[in-house]
Amino acid sequence: QLQAYGGGLVQAGGSLRLSCASSGRAVSLYTMGWFRQAPGKEREFVAAIGRSGGNTHYADSVKGRFTIFRDSTKNTVYLQMSSLKPEDTAVYYCASNRWADFDPGDAMEFWGLGTQVTVSS
Repeated sequence: QLQAYGGGLVQAGGSLRLSCASSGRAVSLYTMGWFRQAPGKEREFVAAIGRSGGNTHYADSVKGRFTIFRDSTKNTVYLQMSSLKPEDTAVYYCASNRWADFDPGDAMEFWGLGTQVTVSS
C-alpha cells in the first residue's frame, strides 16, 4: 500500500514536502512517481525516480522547483516542492510500477490515496 501525506495550504512562493510511505513493498524495488490532478483537469505526471534511485524525471512545469528523492531505510519517497505557484494546486498521488525506470508509456500499477495541496496567491 502507498500512502501519500504532507499536503496542506501554503502561500505562493512557499515550500512543502510530500511523503509517500510504502508498506509491503520496498521502494527500492519499484519505480516511484508523483502525479497530480487539479479540479476539472486530467491527472498529470509530476516526477518519478527509477528503481536504482539514480534516475529522476520531471514534468517541464515543475523542473527546477520540485525534487523527488527516496529514503530506502524509511521505505518512503518524497517530493520536495519549492517556489510553489497557484497552478500547483491539486491532489497529489504517489504511484509505482515494477519497471526499472520511468517511461510515460508504462502504466503505473499501484496507486495511493492523494493528498491535497493548495497554493494561495
